[in-house]
Amino acid sequence: MSQGDKSKYTDKQIRKAEHIAESYEGRGVPEKEAEARAWATVNKDDGGGKKPGGSGRGKASSHPASHRGGRVGGKASAARTPEERSASAKKAAATRKRNAEAARPAS
Repeated sequence: MSQGDKSKYTDKQIRKAEHIAESYEGRGVPEKEAEARAWATVNKDDGGGKKPGGSGRGKASSHPASHRGGRVGGKASAARTPEERSASAKKAAATRKRNAEAARPAS
C-alpha cells in the first residue's frame, strides 16, 4: 500500500484508487508509481479522506480529473473552420476505408 494511513478513506475511495492503479499498471507504469498516482488522483477528486475526522467530510465528489479531457479536445475542434473539419473527416474516412480493405483476407 502507498505511504500514509488510509483509515480515513471510504470503501468507494479505496476501490477507486485500486481501479486507477490497475489502469496505470496495464499501461506499463511500475506498481509503486501507479499506486502513488492513483491516490493522488483520489485526493485531487475528493479532497482527501471522507470519513469523520478528516477534512472534506460530507462534500460530494465532482471528479475533476476524470472530466478534463473532453473539454480540451472540443476547444481544439471548435477553433477550426467548417471546411477544415470537413476535409479532416473526409481524409479520416478514406483512411478507415483503406485500412479496412487492407485487413480483408485475399479471396
